[in-house]
Amino acid sequence: MAEICSVCGLPKPICVCQTIEREQERIKIKLETRKWGRPVTIIEGLNGEREDLHELAKKLKSACASGGTVKNNTIILQGDHRLKVKEILVSMGHSEENIEII
Repeated sequence: MAEICSVCGLPKPICVCQTIEREQERIKIKLETRKWGRPVTIIEGLNGEREDLHELAKKLKSACASGGTVKNNTIILQGDHRLKVKEILVSMGHSEENIEII
């Protein structure tokens, strides 16, 4: 017998909690300049465990061919990758209307 999700009450294989959570996230992608005018892309508003954010950061760094880190539930990427990050997040199932580029 399958495990039951404690939040939605459905069996784990068809649980919709993660989908609903992704639809409710308000993600902000912004560009900042750091020391000596270096551009940095900052992704805020992602909910999830620390390990999930590190996995997402790893995928984004690989796709953008840049360095980066996770600090205080935000992902920081070196360089200006705002449009590329938005495309990747939409392809991962995040709602395009909930992603704001600043």
